[in-house]
Amino acid sequence: MTDQVPVDRIDELGADGTSGLEPWEVFRQEKEGDAMRHGGSVMAPDRLLALHYAREMYGRRQESVRLWVIRREDIAVLDDPDLLKPPLDRSFKKPGGYVMRDKLAAARELSGQAKPHAKSKGGAG
Repeated sequence: MTDQVPVDRIDELGADGTSGLEPWEVFRQEKEGDAMRHGGSVMAPDRLLALHYAREMYGRRQESVRLWVIRREDIAVLDDPDLLKPPLDRSFKKPGGYVMRDKLAAARELSGQAKPHAKSKGGAG
């Protein structure tokens, strides 16, 4: 017995017997200036239909001003923790930065100085 696809199903499955569909990832922008966000996926046999499907799913009600449609196969994945973890401490580049309070307290302790008191506002007079 052969694994041939009936002629009437070639359009549906493709000549090689596969479905002919592949996943495409859709990223959308709700309004100008917003970041692109992942909206979802569509299954399509080619780029043109993927664009049409994405527009129908994510743009027909004007909920998006821009769509990016990318074949899932073309997305490069970087999930190696050795590559994602920086080799040096760069916490000063994070929004919170260094916690200077702890570093100043440690320096004061080494030098033997006491913590300076806050100056009071509006003295007598």
